[in-house]
Formats: sequence, C-alpha cells, structure tokens
Amino acid sequence: MSQGPEVLIPTSAAEAVELFGTGADTAVVGGGTILIPMLRLSDARPARALMLHHAGLAGISETGGRLTIGAMTPLNHLAAMADPIAACVAHIADLEIRGQATLGGNLCARNTDAPRGDLQGAMIALGASVRSVGAGGERTEPAEEFLANRDDRLVLDVSFELPAAGAYAYLDRAHTHEYTALAVSAVRTSDGAIRLGANGAGPHGLRLPSAEAAASDHAAAGSAALADVALFDDAIASAWYREKTLPVLVRRALDQLKEAA
Repeated sequence: MSQGPEVLIPTSAAEAVELFGTGADTAVVGGGTILIPMLRLSDARPARALMLHHAGLAGISETGGRLTIGAMTPLNHLAAMADPIAACVAHIADLEIRGQATLGGNLCARNTDAPRGDLQGAMIALGASVRSVGAGGERTEPAEEFLANRDDRLVLDVSFELPAAGAYAYLDRAHTHEYTALAVSAVRTSDGAIRLGANGAGPHGLRLPSAEAAASDHAAAGSAALADVALFDDAIASAWYREKTLPVLVRRALDQLKEAA
C-alpha cells in the first residue's frame, strides 16, 4: 500500500508561507472541490498536502475604496458584491460547491477537460492584484500576469479598487450543466477606463486589450476580442462555437456596462 502525503496544517499565514516554501511537490488544499477529484482520477501523488483551513487567510476588508479578499474566502461570501463578481459567482457550479470552494482555488484552477476558474476573468477586468509567495519570495502582480506564471505559487490575497460599474455576460446552455463554457466580464473604473476579461477563451482567464481599445463601438469591440484569445475544443464547446459566441458576449457585457452608467 502506498504511503499518503505528509499533511501540514498551519495555524497562521506566516506558518503557511514557511511550510509552503518553494511549493515543490506540495498540493495546496483550500476547498478541495477541484483538487480532490483530480487527485482521485490521477496517478500523481504529491509528497505534501498543505491544509489552509486554519491559516487565517479568509476574510474581506476595505480600506480607502480598495477591497482585499483573503485566498481562503469561500465563494458564497462574494455573492453580495457588485458585478461582475456577484453575477459570476451566481453561475459557478451549485450552492454546495460555492459554500466550499475558495477564491484562491478558483484563481489557481486550470482548464483541462472543461473550463474552470470562473472568477479569473472578473479579477482581470477589475484590475485586481494577486499577492502570492513561492520561489523568490513574496510578489504582488496583476491578475493576468499571475495567471500566466502561477506554478508553485501560494495565493495569500487579492485586492482591487471598487469599480464605478461592472457587467457579466455568459454562455448559458443546458448541456454544459454546471460549467461556464465562455464568459466576459466588463468593468468601468473610477477614472472611466473600460477593462474586459474572459473565461473559457484560453488556458486561463485572459484580458481583452484589443476589445478594450475599441470599446466605444460595441460591435467592433466584439470582433476585436478574437485577436486576444486562444480558443480551444473541449467536452463543453468547440473552438468554432466559442469564436462565434465571444463577440456576442463582449457586446452584451458592454451594453450592460452602458446601461449601468
């Protein structure tokens, strides 16, 4: 019988950082809604399991119009926030999953057999900064940069300025069950800038800078968004279908944003 991983249970954020170290061969267990099923279906067995439930990494605070959310904050605690977060959370899986899954786990989720990590696009649109630790120590970086280089990183928290308005448009099809095949988050910042993020359009959440540059013309922005993505086939939708749908979702998100003015 194979031996299970060494279980580490830190009781503070500082201890969690110390035990995580460089993250080598360490599985970080937050809500476990994605990780545990993946481990059961895989031959991979990490040497260590870092359980974060008592590490003090949950909670929401606001200072000077900037919100900070701890990595272990359950998704259902975000349900009352303004869009795009509230609308996004409402369409993640089901009530049971939202009560257990965490913000940090959602940010670290990967698209494998189906799209995951719904909040990645919303955090990109919000211009959120992700604070994490790992090899090289602590760093704080924009969400889109974190997502591109997140291997062996432990998320501590996410912070962003409260937006002037937000919107969320998603592909709703019964056959996708609890997965969101494609979604677009839109934000108008306090200085009037438009930011757009997408889920289900690449290996992780992606920013849509070409669409942002054309945001004054919603149809043009929808078409421009195709230059910013890496569409793929999976069990939920084809790349072809995503290509046809993404411009529509960009237009809808921008229309919602305009209506919120």
